[in-house]
Amino acid sequence: MLTSRTAARSLETAEIGPAIEGRSLWADARIRFFRNKAAVAGLIVLIFVALFALFGSHLTPWSNEEVDWSVLGNVEEAGRPSIATRHFFGTDALGRDLFARTVQGTQISLMVGLIGAMIAVVVGTIYGATAGYYGDRVDNIMMRIVDVLMSVPYMFVLILLLVVFGRSVLLLFVGIGLISWLDMARIARGQTLSIKNKEFVEAAHAIGVRPATIIRRHIVPNLLGVVIVYATLLVPNMIIYESFISFLGLGVQEPLTSWGALISDGASQMQYGTLWMLGFPLFFFVITLFAFFFVGDGLRDALDPKDR
Repeated sequence: MLTSRTAARSLETAEIGPAIEGRSLWADARIRFFRNKAAVAGLIVLIFVALFALFGSHLTPWSNEEVDWSVLGNVEEAGRPSIATRHFFGTDALGRDLFARTVQGTQISLMVGLIGAMIAVVVGTIYGATAGYYGDRVDNIMMRIVDVLMSVPYMFVLILLLVVFGRSVLLLFVGIGLISWLDMARIARGQTLSIKNKEFVEAAHAIGVRPATIIRRHIVPNLLGVVIVYATLLVPNMIIYESFISFLGLGVQEPLTSWGALISDGASQMQYGTLWMLGFPLFFFVITLFAFFFVGDGLRDALDPKDR
């Protein structure tokens, strides 16, 4: 009897093993993301492009506006990429250093993409969450407004704004962002319809929490997964829109430049054999778009609860 009691007490006080710690959704998503080789490769490329935009101007003695008179008028020969002249990417048709201008174009295009996507995500999320939470007549009115705006040709409106109010980077930011929030609003509204009937939302409503507070503290935080994934896929679309506008000559004005403007200048000089003027900006444009798409796909797979 004593032996059995002693054994029972020893089992009660024995250490069965280390405690099992659970992982949160975000910790699990992080692990799953870094297992995706394509997504990790895309993230590394984005870090490289960001470092190039931030510190690239310190790697060349030339500014983006400075003209090298020794190559002006002889772009086919002297304007080629050269370490001796410190023109690492060569020069453009006006004798300006293409490396410095590619750095500036990277900065402008990334700013347009990131700021435009941020505006679209913030406006679309708040609008869609509000429409989905209130529902009924409010939802119908708000979403019909979205339907009407989506029927308007997006690119036509943006070009019209730039023609009427003049070309400026600020107008490009606002124009791209404020028109691109419509898809985000529909996505946020659909997710909100499934979230607002959850127990924690009904409990907050039962104790008298105001609707604006419920949307801010309960609805929007639960949309972050979808919002983050859509934002990573929205940034390359913003960059493509900006590049297309700049390619048409309606984007940023000189002395500023962007990937679209550089690609347009390089394409116009291809007949003279100056492939570097097109190749280097196009290279950064393509790898950045692919990197964002790979990261977006990786985040979508990592944050999908069905694959946990």
